[in-house]
Parts: sequence; structure tokens; C-alpha cells
Amino acid sequence: MAEVANETVVDGRYRVVGRIGSGGMADVYQADDTHLGREVALKVLHRRFAQDEEFVERFRREASAAAGLQHPNVVGVYDRGSHDDTWYIAMERLRGRTLKQLVNEEAPLDQRRAIDLVSQILVAAGFAHRRGVIHRDFKPHNVIVGDDDSVKVTDFGIARAGASEMTETGSIMGTAQYLSPEQAQGQRVDARSDLYSIGIILFELLTSRVPFVGESAVSIALKHVSEPAPSVASLRPDVHPALEAIVARSLVKDPAGRFQSAEEFVLALDDARRVIASGQPGEHTAGFVPVGPPVTGVPVNGDGPYDPFADDDEKRERPKWPFIALALLALVLGGIALFAALTKSDPVEVPRVVGLDVERASARLERRGFEVDTREVRNKKDPGTVLGSDPEAGKEADEGSTVTLIVSSGPGEVVVPTVEGFSEARASKTLSKVGFKVETKERSSTRVEAGRVIRTSPPGGTNAPFGERVVMIVSSGPEEVEVPSVVGLTQSSASSALEARGLSVSVVEEESDKPKGEVLRQNPTGGTRVREGSAVALTVSKGRSLESVPDVTGRSSASARATLTAAGFRVRVVQKDTTKPDEDGQVLSQRPEAGAERQRGAAITIVVGQLTEEDPGEEEDPGGLPAPPGDSDGTQGDPGQTERRRT
Repeated sequence: MAEVANETVVDGRYRVVGRIGSGGMADVYQADDTHLGREVALKVLHRRFAQDEEFVERFRREASAAAGLQHPNVVGVYDRGSHDDTWYIAMERLRGRTLKQLVNEEAPLDQRRAIDLVSQILVAAGFAHRRGVIHRDFKPHNVIVGDDDSVKVTDFGIARAGASEMTETGSIMGTAQYLSPEQAQGQRVDARSDLYSIGIILFELLTSRVPFVGESAVSIALKHVSEPAPSVASLRPDVHPALEAIVARSLVKDPAGRFQSAEEFVLALDDARRVIASGQPGEHTAGFVPVGPPVTGVPVNGDGPYDPFADDDEKRERPKWPFIALALLALVLGGIALFAALTKSDPVEVPRVVGLDVERASARLERRGFEVDTREVRNKKDPGTVLGSDPEAGKEADEGSTVTLIVSSGPGEVVVPTVEGFSEARASKTLSKVGFKVETKERSSTRVEAGRVIRTSPPGGTNAPFGERVVMIVSSGPEEVEVPSVVGLTQSSASSALEARGLSVSVVEEESDKPKGEVLRQNPTGGTRVREGSAVALTVSKGRSLESVPDVTGRSSASARATLTAAGFRVRVVQKDTTKPDEDGQVLSQRPEAGAERQRGAAITIVVGQLTEEDPGEEEDPGGLPAPPGDSDGTQGDPGQTERRRT
């Protein structure tokens, strides 16, 4: 499809900033989520695939599969939808580089660093496998590595969830260099197929190349099926034999011969890391050679296939040395068997050595005439403590035969399974199964359903000593809290008081004579008990809006009252006597003056003239004495001459 232009808003929500990269199915863009204000990576399906139901289903399945995998080593998927006749996925925006880029720039890697990176990939794979999701396309291109070497797996585009199968028999999905043999043959895949691909990633980290290369994807796929992988030691002699053996086992053609789970793979890598760190030497393993039935029709003498119905002349022409060799071999074997029978010693009882240290146990066995071998296993017992023997104590074995001691290598470290969201019983069983002691604590939660695990300490995906106590925090559901009374408080104080109780707040403003920001009402009311996380609605005063007082002087009383009322004010009328007919019923003055700003609902006083007859006997005092006390406007204190007020 044509590239999505910068500033395009996808699905009314995601504003495209720029393209990050492109793949066979989709382009990936950096975008801003305008609803939640976060940065996301937007994966947009190529339009040429948008009409192909299989591709669309694969694309949708990627979103569904990955959205259900909330794990520190898996890229988070937030949303999916359609835009401009195609489909998109919104997911976590990661900073870093792909593991392929790291290989190109730095491989071959230090052995322990390679183990750490692959262990994180395996933790993500195991998390997905436990939820029935098979990735089917593990490769360095689908792994993002942070600056601190933290790993996140992405691109579940051809993942298979549960029993769903998206391809017909004989089809191949995945990338040729990292295909398992069963994928290359179009057979059914399972978790062990992912482990084969991860084994190739480990091979590449250690050697800077993949085990199988060819001119085409088909030729590479055929090599996965028919050719043994080269040994790591042949390409990099300094790799420890323990790590070489792990790579060889992960690349066995038959899934039954590989690691059977990601957890088993991780444990093996943990053992190899410990051996490498200790500086213990080892011997390199021989190559894994496929074993199968003999091939029929193979020439015996190099001239052609053996024919049992050939005539006697033809039979006489065959050389006799094979038969002579077989006869000599039979004589030798018979002699060996006779010698063994004549020299066979009486059986000896295997002594009890459980609980002893390996040196004392070995000495006791050697005094009985046994050869001693040891095999270490992870256990909470002190390193070097004998846990058992093969054959077991009390059993009889030939003198000179080998007794294998099972010896504790100490607790070691184990990856803590990620059990967030599991039921309490399932999580406890999962943690106990790998050797941890489990302690359960309850916490209220509005996010996690009651009876489900919120988190563990240490957290899932990290290493912890075998047998250590893991604290499992289980949700008891939302807690009930009492709603405090916040009426009369400011909005900020009320919000703080409610949020301190674990409650959320919604606010509606309304005009009021109360000061701006003061809480007028709340719902639910104070003293009510509600579930933690519930919302409390606050009604908050926004005060009164200010309006400019209109000029009504010189107008009739009725006109002035109508104008002021329409402007949102209350009107108070004060009457004042006047002898001028043209002032009768007219507004002589107003308080406050025109243009002043007052809140809506404030009272405006208007002074209205009222005609009265002048008293003819009233004359100015000829002596120039002050007028009798009266109103401030100079009228005398005669009741008939003062203002008459009415509201």
C-alpha cells in the first residue's frame, strides 16, 4: 500500500509521526495516541493483503495472541482496528535495536551474554506456550534488545493459538534460516518447534552465522530436514562443551530429542552459565548423527544390488571374504563371552551412602570394589551431598562395575515463573513445581479479580535461588471505604480527601453565591460506604458571572426596570419628590452607576422622580440662617419633601 503520510490520523485516534520500518506483511509507524497521550507503534497491513482473508486472519490473530500475553519480555498490544481499507495494530513503542542488528554489529557474543539474551527469549516463549500460543517465527529480527540488554519478543503474526491451524498440509510458514524440520515439511508444530528456532538464534549469537545457508529458501529448508547442524566448536573452539551440548540438543531433528519445554531449556542454560563462571573445563561432544533403518538395495560388492535369485554362476563369482570376516568375528565374540563367564566375580551389595559428602561416599564404594561416577543435580542440600546412587543401596552389582552417585550441586538459580492473573491454586502449583516455597498475602485491588494473583516477589521472569520463598500477592477484590464529607471544602481539598480513601472524583460546576471552587453538594453523601475505586460526584460553585450595569437614567421607571431585569439584575426603586413635571416618573439617578460590573442577581437602585406641589409659604430665611435639617440633597426634613422608597 502507499505509505501513510505524516500527520495522518488513523481511525480518528493515532496521529502518524513517521515510519519506523517495513516487513513482508506490514509497515510500522511511530504514532501518538491522541486519546491517552502516549507514544505507540502502529503496524499497518499492506493494502494488497487486506482483501486476502488468510492474511487478514493472520493479522487479527497476531493482535489477539499478543494482547493476551502481558509479560515483561513480550511487546504489549493495545488496540486493533481498520483504516483506509486495511487493518492496523497499535502496540508498545520500544526503544532499542533488533537482535539481528546486534548480531551484525557485535557477534560472536560472549558466552554468558548470549545465555542471558536467549534465556529472556525462552522466558517469553514459555509464557506464551503455557497459554497455548506457538510463535512459529522466532528469529533475531523479531526480538528487540534495550540498551540494558533487556529483551522483548514481538511479531506474533503467524502464531497459532490453541488447536487452531491456519495452513493446509504441506504449507510452510516462517523464515527459512530459522525453520524447524517439521515446519519445513509442512507438518504440525508445537512448542518444541519454537525451541528449535531459538536454538538457531543461540547458534548465531555464538558463531555470528546460522547453521544452514543456501541459494534459496527451499534448499535451506531441505538442509533443516536432512543435514546435521555443524558443531559450534568447529566454528568457535573457545565455546564451553556444556554450552555446545545445549546447542546440539536444541537442534536435534526429532522433536522428542530436543528440550521438551522452554523451562527445561532455561535450566540447562543456567547450569552452563554456572559451569562457565566457575572455570571448569570440559570435553566437547561428538556430533549428533541421525539413526535410522538400514537402506535396502545397497550393493554388496559395488557392482549392483544383491539379487537372492541370481543363478549359481553369478553366486560363485561373488568374493568370499565377507563370509570369512563374519566367521572370524563370531569366533572373537565367542572367546570374549567365554572369558567373561570364566572371570565373572560374585555380586557385591551396594552400601548406603546417602547423606555423605561425595569424597567419603566414593571411598566407601571403592573399598567394596566399585568404580565411581558422579552426576550433579540442583537441590537445596549443600553442594557435594550425596542424594542417591544408581544402583540403589542394598542392590547387588558386579565387583568392578560402576556406581553412579547423584550429588547435590546446591540450590543454584531458577527463573521465577510469571503467574500474574493466575488463580491462587494454579499459581501456587506452578511455583512449587520448579522448587520454590510459596507464601500468600492478600491485597485489595480494583484492577485484579478476587482470587487472582496481582504480582510475585521476586517478580516473574527474574532469577532466584532454588528453594527460595516466593511471596504471592493475591487480590481480595475492591475494599469498602467510607466516603468523607467534603461539602464546604475547596475542590482541591475535597479531591485530595477522596483520593486518599481510594475514590475517584468527577466534578460539575454551577453558578452560586458561594465562593468559586467551594463544594456545594456531593453524591454519595458523607458517611456512605462504597467499594474502593468508586466515583464521587462533586457539584462545585463557579461563583456568579459579572455583568455590566446598563445606563437607565432619564428613562421611565417601567423601561428602566425592564432593561435591568433583562440584564439579570434585581431592581430597587427609590422615589424622590420633584416639582418639575418633566421629571415625574423618570429615573433621576442610579446606583451603581452605568458601566460598573456586578454579579448577575445583584440589586440596582434607581431614583425615580415623583411630582409634588411647591409650598407657597416656604421662603428662604432672610437672615441667611442655615436651612432646617433635611436630606442630603438640600430638601427640608418635611415628610412631604423627603424621598419615598419602595422596592
